[in-house]
Amino acid sequence: MSAHPGQGTAIERAEWGADASMQAVATLRPHVIVLFGATGDLARRKLLPGLLRLSHAGLLPECHIVGTSLDGFDDDAFRSFARQACDEFARADIVAGEWDAFAERLRYVPQDAGPAGLAATVARSEAVLGTEHRRLHYLSTPPSAAHGVVKALDEAGLVERSRIIMEKPFGTDLRSAAALNEAVHRVFAPEQVFRIDHFLGKEAAQNILAFRFANGLFEPIWNRGHIDHVQIDVPETLSVDSRAGFYEGTGAFRDMVVTHLFQVLAIMAMEPPTSLGPDAINEEKNKVFRSMRPLDVRHVVRGQYEGYRSTPGVDPASETETFIALRCEIDNWRWAGVPFYLRTGKRMAEGARIISIAFREPPKSMFPAGSGIGDHGPDHLTFDLADSSKLSLSFYGKRPGPGMTLDKLSLQFALHETGRETDALEAYERLIHDAMSGDRTLFTAAEDIERLWELSAPLLEHPPPLEPYPQGSWGPRSIDDLIAPRAWRLPFERGWRQRA
Repeated sequence: MSAHPGQGTAIERAEWGADASMQAVATLRPHVIVLFGATGDLARRKLLPGLLRLSHAGLLPECHIVGTSLDGFDDDAFRSFARQACDEFARADIVAGEWDAFAERLRYVPQDAGPAGLAATVARSEAVLGTEHRRLHYLSTPPSAAHGVVKALDEAGLVERSRIIMEKPFGTDLRSAAALNEAVHRVFAPEQVFRIDHFLGKEAAQNILAFRFANGLFEPIWNRGHIDHVQIDVPETLSVDSRAGFYEGTGAFRDMVVTHLFQVLAIMAMEPPTSLGPDAINEEKNKVFRSMRPLDVRHVVRGQYEGYRSTPGVDPASETETFIALRCEIDNWRWAGVPFYLRTGKRMAEGARIISIAFREPPKSMFPAGSGIGDHGPDHLTFDLADSSKLSLSFYGKRPGPGMTLDKLSLQFALHETGRETDALEAYERLIHDAMSGDRTLFTAAEDIERLWELSAPLLEHPPPLEPYPQGSWGPRSIDDLIAPRAWRLPFERGWRQRA
């Protein structure tokens, strides 16, 4: 067993503390990266291609990558699996020499080898890397497996000099989240634990911080005096497919709102931090969560797409929601009275990830009847959180010609216009690199998670009834009543300008 989560010299402990997070761009020490669930869908689609991209970009230190899962692979079989995954999902063509160098980093140990087998495989890699190595454990596993993985790492003696990345959901309610945090913190110190939210790793999400706090134009109007309401909208066209077993015990609220949408809300709504360090940013996020009112089930719509119950692995009488829309409020000086509307669901009309901020409309008495003022709703500032990273500011302007006729116009920006689109890291790439660097800025904390489950208790204990909705729609009809007299921003009346 590990002696204590705080073991190590004072210098070593300081390195793993908050001060180390500011050294994200410093040279990284050699690492052994252990991927649990290394043959699963997340590893295949994101983690292995992401590690290859980091290697190609010169952002991966000297390291060995040890995969482990239920499959009975050896090193060569795992390398073949990784090559197929990267061929299918890597964002750039694979160069033969670069692949050979990356493949040499890959090792594999079957899960049935137990803690002793894992320890022996890691020890062989560490013998090659030398005495200054570190360890990064990535749990690409179902949440129910987290306890067993943490126990196995402890029994294998792999806790010291390590960090652990955990995938959501972090529990299913306050009780289970607190129990999971307690179990993990018995083995790993809090500063060793990185709870990943890939939404926060997106370039567009971080651009919200730059947009708000680096520009004197917008921060003065970022409050209840100028903003009418905010929408965070993440519709998906995908069905649950092979994730039916996981989704049945989770649903849209636990899968997306607690772990993603609330975190994006906090970045959008928080007060200016004293610095860009993780402690300062997490403190401001925590203030937002502490100021949020518990969810009111009268302002929640739960839906289930037609045909979901016939999906293999789904209970024919399932009460699991595949759609949720809700209104939440932040009871503090900046946001009092400003509603935040969140919506997400499966099998919807379009796939998108946007934050839309609606500004209060000005008095209109000076404009003549029929001028068009107000006909297209309020001015909006819209952030597109997709990998393409775009933002738009809509406003009314005069139509050329005689008289005073107004049209809705927009200013738009897209990442590709900077000429540095290829420099952007995909969310998992950035977050893996940050974890190796000890930078906790874009990760969620145990305190955050437990507070959000506390706020969610009224909904979890007394969920409103499910409403069916057609596949390919925007959700149940009652969502219009939820937001009335306002309107949902999606679908857009005007699309984004297409790339030339």
